[in-house]
Amino acid sequence: MTESPNMVELKGVTVSFDGFKALDINSFSVGRNELRVVIGPNGAGKTTLCDVISGKTRAVTGTVHFDGADITHAPDVDIARRGVGRKFQTPSVFESLTVYQNMELSLPGRRSVWQSLFASATDEQRDAILHLLARVHLLEEANRPAKYLSHGQRQWLEISMLIVADPKLLLVDEPAAGLTDRETELTAELLTELAGRHTLIVIEHDMEFVRRLNSRVTVLNEGKVLADGTLAEVQANAEVIEAYLGR
Repeated sequence: MTESPNMVELKGVTVSFDGFKALDINSFSVGRNELRVVIGPNGAGKTTLCDVISGKTRAVTGTVHFDGADITHAPDVDIARRGVGRKFQTPSVFESLTVYQNMELSLPGRRSVWQSLFASATDEQRDAILHLLARVHLLEEANRPAKYLSHGQRQWLEISMLIVADPKLLLVDEPAAGLTDRETELTAELLTELAGRHTLIVIEHDMEFVRRLNSRVTVLNEGKVLADGTLAEVQANAEVIEAYLGR
């Protein structure tokens, strides 16, 4: 069997809420180890797209494939086990645990705080955690409770928690929200480094951040794919200007 060149494929997917069609995608695909940015005005269907891929929301029609498998009707827990990781806009970490303990909890196979606190990480896992923390400037905070981190540090911790879980696909929702210029730059560097080893779908509003990612961009509007291409190409698209960028 030939491996599909795409990690994610949606065909004929629609999602409706109380008669409102939140998603109406004829075709959408993301290649293996590609970084794809999804932009669009509020209510365009960006979060719903991620909800469908992660199994949080069911498609009314159409099919969703991940890593060659049909996951259209798969439970979200099964989809996560297949290798789909997700980071929401608001950082979600365990406040009372240290930075290092949060990372331990995210290791593959760890599904509870009990497992994290009473099962020691291997030397290889420990090295991987410390390397990641150093990369995001959190090594000195390793033994500090997460509740004392700044917003930017919490964003980096959650992204690092997602990475250490080693998913095939990372769904990242507005990682630049609330960050300083330097934090934004570092976050863009981190995400671009991940491309090539992981597939990423990044939802973002900050166009300067999108520019830093230097990746293919898909524009959604009213639940449909409005345009697709480089940032320069979609910025020059008259329909995109009318629906989003020109507002």
